[in-house]
Amino acid sequence: MQHHRYHRPPAATASRAGRRARLLGTAALAGLVSGCSAPAGSIEPTGTDVPDATGWRAEEVIRGLVHPWSIAWLPNGDALITERPGRLRLLRGGELAPEPIAGLPDICTDCGQGGLLDIALHPDFARNRLVYFTFAQGHENKNRTALGRGRLDDQATRLLNTEVIFHNADWKSGGQHFGSRLVWLPDGTLLMSIGDGGNPPVSFHGDVIRKQAQDLGTHFGSVVRLTDTGKAPPDNPFTHRAGARPEIYSFGHRNIQGMTRDPDTGAVYANEHGAQGGDELNRIQAGHNYGWPEVTYSIEYWGPPISDVAERPDVTAPLVVWTPSKAPSGLTVYTGERFPRWRGDLMSGALKFREVQRLDLEDGRIVGIEKLGIGERVRDLRMGPDGELYVLTDEPNGALLRIVPD
Repeated sequence: MQHHRYHRPPAATASRAGRRARLLGTAALAGLVSGCSAPAGSIEPTGTDVPDATGWRAEEVIRGLVHPWSIAWLPNGDALITERPGRLRLLRGGELAPEPIAGLPDICTDCGQGGLLDIALHPDFARNRLVYFTFAQGHENKNRTALGRGRLDDQATRLLNTEVIFHNADWKSGGQHFGSRLVWLPDGTLLMSIGDGGNPPVSFHGDVIRKQAQDLGTHFGSVVRLTDTGKAPPDNPFTHRAGARPEIYSFGHRNIQGMTRDPDTGAVYANEHGAQGGDELNRIQAGHNYGWPEVTYSIEYWGPPISDVAERPDVTAPLVVWTPSKAPSGLTVYTGERFPRWRGDLMSGALKFREVQRLDLEDGRIVGIEKLGIGERVRDLRMGPDGELYVLTDEPNGALLRIVPD
């Protein structure tokens, strides 16, 4: 089933149509990147004319993080923050503990976009104190995305009994497209995104590696669904298909670096990097194919379209196509009280544009976009236990920011 981004509203909502046109920008800007047209399809790309959100400001909580990637809040209000160079930091009482948390496995710190990545607490953390994290395993010429698990000690200074409970079945070379975000589902299973492995000329078995996103025999370019011990649940969509990796939940992805679950509807949404243009917001559904690289709005970094097909009956269409590319990052649903107009909307980070975009989500469709200019590369977005929206900036002197009313 395809999900198209915009539908003509009935006459009773004509005012929304005007607002929508104002928020989305011009179609003339949308189809052009570096002078080359992306494939035409029924999804209207965003363009560049996105209005500014008003009535907010960013309040600095801490600074001094080195390329932070993700944050997870502990039940007592403290937080764990991953730094891509391979350190796990503790935020306690509004200050960073001077020493990183010990007990991590070997992490590839010379793997480009890899390193220590996402982090998530077990749903029953208060009882078992289990912490899950994704990272690049291996070295520059032979690496893969892996999922680790450890038990946080009572002093929050060390992970105990750390183990790798899942990893991409195949190795790759280079430092591109590891993914990887984690989202727990209500049934206690865990979704994890894995990138397609990289751009040409990165190869796999004699062909460009990105084509593996359409091959169910590899984990590249997929979202996998795992038990809390890292195994494939028996009800995964491809468990009984010959030659398919049983962990795969959805496929045809390029590089998901933002993923969240709407607590009200249960829908799972993901931000996905395109190449030049063609970044996507998708609703992730079991067994669905999201098209990469056979069906895409992206064009190559050197000019031509990656595919001449932007939609196909067997491919689930994106809810949003960002052209030009904003380099999407963290993604969360706003559930706070301070900005009532934002409640239930998606908040989407942008590395390249150095901003947060509020995606006005109504009945499963995005009907408008506005931006919060942060001025630094936005890596992650999370709702805090205090009901506030927090932003991590991907900088050598990165910060944790809190979004509050102005």
